[in-house]
Amino acid sequence: MSMATGVSICSNALLMLGAQTINDFNEPLDRAKLAANLYPTIRDDLLRTHPWNCTIKRVLLAPDATPPAFGYANQFELPADFLRVLEVGQAGIQIDYLVEGRSILADATSLQLRYVYLNEVENTWDASLVGLLTLAMACAMAYPITQSSALQAAFEQKLAMAKKVARAVDGQEDPPQTLGDERLYAARFGAHG
Repeated sequence: MSMATGVSICSNALLMLGAQTINDFNEPLDRAKLAANLYPTIRDDLLRTHPWNCTIKRVLLAPDATPPAFGYANQFELPADFLRVLEVGQAGIQIDYLVEGRSILADATSLQLRYVYLNEVENTWDASLVGLLTLAMACAMAYPITQSSALQAAFEQKLAMAKKVARAVDGQEDPPQTLGDERLYAARFGAHG
């Protein structure tokens, strides 16, 4: 397991650009300030765009005391570390829901939520995800550090290819997913259950 941190990821990205590394986001250096400003946004966006196995959680939500004004019976506050809904259900059945602000609205008395969370402990990440974020940071910092749009374009190409590979590898660790209610699927296609 790597000992990746936000600073080490940004330092490696700076090395890729031919720049000196940083030891801390709070260093009084332009490259440290640039990395500190860009890192949270780039990280959160990368984590949100794919359900990385190292960023998935499950939680059972209870309804808030105040229901929504209309449309649904209950609202459920999203977890503080929430980035993206993967699955919402009740007793193993997916249900109709709507995400509004920091809440999920649904006609249910409790919700099973499977979601992408903000995993800020980089050393728990898959090595491919660490590599991707390093490339994403190099891409984001390429022009400000080197003033080279050609280098930035080259890193954008590397990042696009690395995303495809990393997502494929991450997805291969999961079993095949079923499509909705298998009884309906079987009935539609003539199988008997």
